[in-house]
Amino acid sequence: TQPAGTIIVDTPNTYLYYVLGNNRAMRYGIGVGREGFTWSGTQKISRKAEWPDWRPPSEMIERQPYLPRFMAGGPGNPMGARAMYLGSTIYRIHGTNEPQTIGKFVSSGCIRMLNNDAEDLFDRVKVGSKVVIKAMPKTPVQETASVAPMPGTTGSIQTAR
Repeated sequence: TQPAGTIIVDTPNTYLYYVLGNNRAMRYGIGVGREGFTWSGTQKISRKAEWPDWRPPSEMIERQPYLPRFMAGGPGNPMGARAMYLGSTIYRIHGTNEPQTIGKFVSSGCIRMLNNDAEDLFDRVKVGSKVVIKAMPKTPVQETASVAPMPGTTGSIQTAR
């Protein structure tokens, strides 16, 4: 049980929870790191940005040299409508220009959300908020365990008890 205002990233089940308090939380479907790119631990939101610019980190450019070195914020930007930076890491919780990736293990370690969900979380969370990223289990997750709301459905944001 975490205090109100905490973000919990349930990596194995591709959900993000924003703790409201009184045993309640907002639940959002997310896309997470593909095999070899998941991570866990505790961070804090260090910065927030609307329609952020994207500068792929050097580690990503080494793997994908065709990537642009800079992309201005906007609808075509992979960072989507909002970004919440995680400590001094290269990782962020952000929107996406690929809504079909929600519920999947596809990123280089960032946590992707539908843009509407990223905007909602962005408005709720404060700089300094605690973020807990849960580890993947030691055994592979069954594909059926990764059920997330379909993009564009009314089920993308839910209140969980």
